[in-house]
Amino acid sequence: KRADLGANPMSKIALVDDDRNILTSVAMTLEAEGFEVETYNDGQAALDAFNKKLPDMAVLDIKMPRMDGMDLLQRLRQKTQMPVIFLTSKDDEIDEVLGLR
Repeated sequence: KRADLGANPMSKIALVDDDRNILTSVAMTLEAEGFEVETYNDGQAALDAFNKKLPDMAVLDIKMPRMDGMDLLQRLRQKTQMPVIFLTSKDDEIDEVLGLR
């Protein structure tokens, strides 16, 4: 039914996007598949929460206020290798390359 992200029966996924409609629709879809979902409106809010407790995985928008997804990923990579997916409307090839680093 769904990919197993670890030993926990319900994996926690963090969604980080400044678009409330995207947060709502993606969160509803993931919750329907049995995931526990936390949502954040910008990278700084997510980083503050991640400093207390890391999720099992994060889905990030690239362009957000206060701290964008690329900056958030750089900060996360200083302390964790948790899986990260970019969910974004940006389609520049350089953004794709930077996201893979």
